Amino acid sequence: MFALEVNSICKSFKEHKAVDNISFAVEKGKIFGILGPNGAGKTTTIRMIAGVFFPDEGEISVLGERSVEKIQHRIGYLPEERGLYKKMKVIDQLVYFAELKGTPNTLAKQKARLWLNKLDAKDWENKKVQELSKGMQQKIQFLSTLLHEPDLLILDEPFSGFDPINVEIFKNVLLDLKAEGKTILLSTHIMEQAEQLCDDVCLINKGKVILKGSIADIKSTRSADTVICEFYSNGAELPSLTNVKILNRTQNRLEFRFNPSEFNIRDFIKELADKVEIKKFEITTPSLREIFIDEVTKGEK
Repeated sequence: MFALEVNSICKSFKEHKAVDNISFAVEKGKIFGILGPNGAGKTTTIRMIAGVFFPDEGEISVLGERSVEKIQHRIGYLPEERGLYKKMKVIDQLVYFAELKGTPNTLAKQKARLWLNKLDAKDWENKKVQELSKGMQQKIQFLSTLLHEPDLLILDEPFSGFDPINVEIFKNVLLDLKAEGKTILLSTHIMEQAEQLCDDVCLINKGKVILKGSIADIKSTRSADTVICEFYSNGAELPSLTNVKILNRTQNRLEFRFNPSEFNIRDFIKELADKVEIKKFEITTPSLREIFIDEVTKGEK
């Protein structure tokens, strides 16, 4: 059963068509990613789903309802542009947002303290928001989105502003919520995050869908043309690389893509083994980021 259905939605701003005939469906209990570069139409799509404004064409069904207003208490929405009351205490802020979604005051306080403790942030309770760092404020904004235990979380660039440690913390929070049966829709331009978290994705560029489906299905259609190798030496004696696309090269690691008709991988492996001590060697399918680049490039030819 679908928690969200988006059917042929379009949205224009004056002469600019920000969203052009986008359709997808999100299964209950799944993490779904809307992916694409900045300016692709992700935020416009998210805002239409959240009911911030309406599509010019097409239909959206959220938790079985055409009107999002009827089910606001079942939705948690984290907008791209964050908004907190700077002079309000953290605990009061969290309780206020939870009450707006129908959570009683006493229960809201209990849940707020539980989450602050869970995220090792109980000492923030009586601090004003303006006293917190940007990353700490981001945590409070994130908590305000999920405190009322929504069935559907809509997150626009949720990890923006987080350091790597907090990114991992909130990835685990999202995975825990998924395990509880919550549905999560997130937009991001960071493909690596989506690949780690999402069950299904919709890749968009210039307002149009260019690819959608499960990550497993998308990757299964791709050839194993990506080499990842790690070695113990400093890489100075690596074989020469021609007719390949270098994705990453550091002192002890090399990642590249190759075309079998232009590059003999067997000869490369033999020469590599003669020159360095290999720690890891893997031939795999391209990353979601590379697949997206392929699709965008193909569409522009």
